Amino acid sequence: MSKKRREIPIFDFPIIETHCHLDYLKDKELQETLDVSFKHGIEKIITISVSPNNLDTVIDLSTKHENIYCTQGIHPHEARLWNQQVRQQILENLSFEKVVAVGEIGLDYYYNKSPREIQIEAFKEQLEIAIEKDLPVVIHTRDADEDTIEILSDMAPRLKKKGVIHSFTSSIELARVALDLGFHLGFNGIITFKTAQNVRDVLEICPIERVLLETDAPFLTPVPYRGKENAPYYLPFIAEFVAQTKDIELETVLKSCYQSSKSLFSI
Repeated sequence: MSKKRREIPIFDFPIIETHCHLDYLKDKELQETLDVSFKHGIEKIITISVSPNNLDTVIDLSTKHENIYCTQGIHPHEARLWNQQVRQQILENLSFEKVVAVGEIGLDYYYNKSPREIQIEAFKEQLEIAIEKDLPVVIHTRDADEDTIEILSDMAPRLKKKGVIHSFTSSIELARVALDLGFHLGFNGIITFKTAQNVRDVLEICPIERVLLETDAPFLTPVPYRGKENAPYYLPFIAEFVAQTKDIELETVLKSCYQSSKSLFSI
């Protein structure tokens, strides 16, 4: 895991960015970021909503740019803002054709920025929306394995399209439960961090057909660009590291993740 900077590779096969926050990027103008990303083979980008304040923002981005898609959901950090007005706004926004999932939803007991019981309520209600609307979900879970397992074991069987546990950093137990239920696991720059052997252990047991590539930009920039703002154009490094960790051909990673992303999100 050398920290030596090198040029971002360009592959012969396209990549879909399944999780980033375009409205949070600051280092470059958005169009420049998109231009660089498309130059490096990022074919489509899914930008994720997290709070009532950016539900409409991500839709606006997707309508202005052909290759950008979006989600609708309230992050567990913002669960204290969940109410019936927000629920109705999400339901109405799901009618936009470029909304591809309900998310980012879930539980975060590491920061506890919202009370746990409210996080659970918002998580369950948004899972019900996904069930009702036949959409996949994008799930955030941190230090909440037990409750996440309990909730998904109860509700996921009614989710036709399942979804992804994004930025997976949880236990192998949760990984196995999620995989058994039909979920994908999202991996990003964390897999390149020296301290993240636990994440690489999960990646090793995850079938390549269930792996999705993401950046979570502007966060979690991969080696060799740690310290810089993350962006979708760093995805090639993550694809390379997945191939290295799983000891499979890079082309296999690229083709599998591309097809899985297209199929899960219907893009």
